[in-house]
Amino acid sequence: MKKVSIIVSSILLFFVIGFGGYKWFTAGEIDGNTIFAASIAIAYLFNSLTWGNPQGKEEKDELDLHITAQSAKIAYLVLMILSAAILFASEGVFDLKDIKNIPLLLVVCLTFVVWPVTEFFYARKYK
Repeated sequence: MKKVSIIVSSILLFFVIGFGGYKWFTAGEIDGNTIFAASIAIAYLFNSLTWGNPQGKEEKDELDLHITAQSAKIAYLVLMILSAAILFASEGVFDLKDIKNIPLLLVVCLTFVVWPVTEFFYARKYK
């Protein structure tokens, strides 16, 4: 079942990238739908490469749960760093008072807040 999941995910990614390339060559632009669909297709492909069928009958053992927890922490930190890098690269400034893209600034600020707040409420559930 893992091979089927990998093949289907690869075909999906191929078609999304092909469609995006076609739109880029014909219209000269790539729209947000293509970028969003490509990111979902890449996520499915890597999920298939790692776990096979995500709705499979086998349960995750302790090592799988550890891998999931550690990769979630690392992914969150990488997302935090990349969102800050995109903010500063897109704005071209490093002084926060000069930033004009307030929604992106809010997203970057939320990346610093979400993890500790989530841990706080999750810890209160068990304490």
